[in-house]
Amino acid sequence: MEETFRKRLKKAKNILVKVGTSTLTYPSGKLNLNYIERIVRELADLKNQGKEVVLVSSGAIGAGLGKLGFKKKPKTTPEKQAIAAVGQGMLIQVYEKVFSEYGHTVAQLLLTRDDLVNRQRYVNARNTLTTLLKFGVIPIINENDTVSVDEIEFGDNDNLSALVASLIDVDLLINLSDIDGLYTANPHTDSDAELITFVPDINGEIETLPPAPAELWEPVE
Repeated sequence: MEETFRKRLKKAKNILVKVGTSTLTYPSGKLNLNYIERIVRELADLKNQGKEVVLVSSGAIGAGLGKLGFKKKPKTTPEKQAIAAVGQGMLIQVYEKVFSEYGHTVAQLLLTRDDLVNRQRYVNARNTLTTLLKFGVIPIINENDTVSVDEIEFGDNDNLSALVASLIDVDLLINLSDIDGLYTANPHTDSDAELITFVPDINGEIETLPPAPAELWEPVE
């Protein structure tokens, strides 16, 4: 079954890749330019193969922290939103520069939960994304941290990527992180934790597995 599934993956035409803050930045908050270049190179190669590519990228707040020289994330919402505004501009500038070196055009979309809950805004977001893909553009999506508050935020870009994957009916969603994968328990506290390399079906047993601790996903605090 796993071999058959891998063959299906190779046939995927529409691919969405999600990359998290801890993957894109160093512990200092500075952007890991080498890793970003490697990701862009892989995505550009997929695009050259004739596939449609969408990138959901975290990193705005992390990049903003590094740019402003902050050692840890502020507690207040206005401060977080201001830092995100600084970091988002920096992040998209880096992506645009590196993708252009491989001959590809990118577009930035910043979303809130309301954009995917309100029917008219949902349709608008879908139409924009499908049109960008039709034009051969690579959409780069992030939560709009500059305006998001608890009531309208996704919580994290894992949720955002899943919603966007459904929004545009992608064939394949790839979640890149610094975690090896799904474990039977937290590998940092349980030496008996085992990596689950293949999940053919999301059943009740899979749903009850403990999530990775939040600190593993957000190293910059």
